[in-house]
Amino acid sequence: MKLAIPDLISNSYFPALAAIELGFFAKEGLEISLEVVFPVDKAYAQLRDGSIDFVAGAAHPALAAFPEWQGVKLLCAQAQGMYWFLVMHADFGARRGDLDVIRGRRIGAAPWVDMGLRALLRDAGYDLERDKIAIAPVPLTPGIGVNFGLSAARALEDRRIDGFWANGMGAEVAIRRGVGTLVLDVRRGDGPKSCFDYTFASLAATDRLVQETPERAAAAVRAIAQTHAALKQDVALAAKVGRKLFPPEEAELIVELIKRDLPYYDTTISEAAIAGLNRFAKGLGILKADASRRQIVA
Repeated sequence: MKLAIPDLISNSYFPALAAIELGFFAKEGLEISLEVVFPVDKAYAQLRDGSIDFVAGAAHPALAAFPEWQGVKLLCAQAQGMYWFLVMHADFGARRGDLDVIRGRRIGAAPWVDMGLRALLRDAGYDLERDKIAIAPVPLTPGIGVNFGLSAARALEDRRIDGFWANGMGAEVAIRRGVGTLVLDVRRGDGPKSCFDYTFASLAATDRLVQETPERAAAAVRAIAQTHAALKQDVALAAKVGRKLFPPEEAELIVELIKRDLPYYDTTISEAAIAGLNRFAKGLGILKADASRRQIVA
């Protein structure tokens, strides 16, 4: 079976990576290979078309390939809450939580990931046109591949953008290199209160897989839960995965990033998460009407 993620060198989808590399999928009888498919809507399209069995990515882009949640189910959360960071170039002297620094700036964000920032700014009272805020993808950097956070950090360092909205690894690299300043960390309380529940990292499969082989869907959820438990017991296991999959600099950072994420490791998809996802998707125009938890979650 194949599992797709949109970004490899990242903490965002690390539970799925670790479930493969630490053997928890295999323990549950699932032989899983990893595919990196960027951007995330392409991963969901491959899920729909049958070339991928699971997608470990943000929840809301499932709607790109499965309108109104028809034909797809979220099996579980990889972690709770929206997990992207806003980082601005250090030259701006930005302060944590002060969004005014974004006015008149160029912000790099991956397709579908950018929706989180657009909604956050809207809910914080900003207008992209009025405030002259440009949000767009940045060119992927040769040698980095389809790893958006690292490409964004490099683009910030090269002053091709003024800031970026990306994963924790990209944020940490930019900050440690002295080129970036953290402005927003949504999971830890920054931004409008509602933005925590816009979306979350999930594991998804088709309705067909869930209906025809429910034992596989259940096994995948158990594998993620066991991975959470193992990392909470010994976060140093993250280094084992990082050394195998990441370049040396990022492999050194992953344990600290996962340690910070452990409080959010929970496979539950709550009614509050579904309500937030519905509000977010409807506000973006990618969902027409509220979907029930039963419609969205296996």
